[in-house]
Amino acid sequence: MSSVDKQVKDAMQAAFDHLKQELKALRSGRANSAILDRVMVEVYGNMTPIKSVANVTVPEARQIVVTPFDPSTCNAIAKGIDAANIGIHPIVDGKVVRLNVPPMDEAIRKQIAKQCKELGEKAKISMREVRRKYNDLIRKQKADGDMPEDVMKKLEKTIQELTDKFCKEIDQACAEKEKEIMTV
Repeated sequence: MSSVDKQVKDAMQAAFDHLKQELKALRSGRANSAILDRVMVEVYGNMTPIKSVANVTVPEARQIVVTPFDPSTCNAIAKGIDAANIGIHPIVDGKVVRLNVPPMDEAIRKQIAKQCKELGEKAKISMREVRRKYNDLIRKQKADGDMPEDVMKKLEKTIQELTDKFCKEIDQACAEKEKEIMTV
């Protein structure tokens, strides 16, 4: 595997991994601690990720419990969750923050499934951007005389195969997530 092949594969894998993280954060019918991954909380004058200031657990299928390392930060955590606009309202319960995940109606499920499709499309666009960037790079190397034509054609074919493979994986990951979202 040439260095260009490896660079293309690494760049596409990074984009696919990013998509998987984004999909985890989408809400489905069950409680999932990943929906809080992007929540930022103002603690001690700084914006901090919630995972840095609290332990997040899922004791039941419809509940998330956030246990702060410092109990005095409960209200700040609740404000941060409210501000994140994830569709779940926090309840401060003594030294913990509880999030009761309401069942989703059909309209909300369709809206989240639509977000899932949009994330998949964005990931495919970034795959095509990687393909374009590296195809331009190898064409430039050929034009400069640094690469023979047969090697350029072989690399272009490999880059297209990688693009097709990752786009198929994106479709599969999005279809699985949509199925999870639409399951009542």
